[in-house]
Amino acid sequence: MTKITFVPYRQEEITVEAEIGATVMETAVRAGVPGIEAECGGACACATCHVYVDDAWYPKVGAPQPMEEDMLDFAWQVQATSRLSCQIKVTEDLDGLIVHVPERQA
Repeated sequence: MTKITFVPYRQEEITVEAEIGATVMETAVRAGVPGIEAECGGACACATCHVYVDDAWYPKVGAPQPMEEDMLDFAWQVQATSRLSCQIKVTEDLDGLIVHVPERQA
C-alpha cells in the first residue's frame, strides 16, 4: 500500500494507506479527511476535491490535463501546485505523497 499524508487547513495531518489504482480523492473520502467534499464523486465535474500538492511531490504527480485545468478555474485560491484529487491516481511511486487541503472548497 501507498501512504498519503493529508494536511487539512489548520488541523493535524492525517496519514493513511491508499489502495493502488484508487484516487487520492477516494482515499481522502474513505479516511474522512476534513475539507474534501467530492460533490461529483470523482467525475471531474466540480472543484470540491481541490488540493495543493506538496512542492517536492508536484513533479512526480505532474500537471493537470486540460479538462482538469478547466475545472480548476472554479476552485478557490488556485496555486501553481493545485490539482483535483479525483484526477490523481495512486501508484507505488506516490508512496509518501503529501497534499494540503485548502481553507475551503469552491
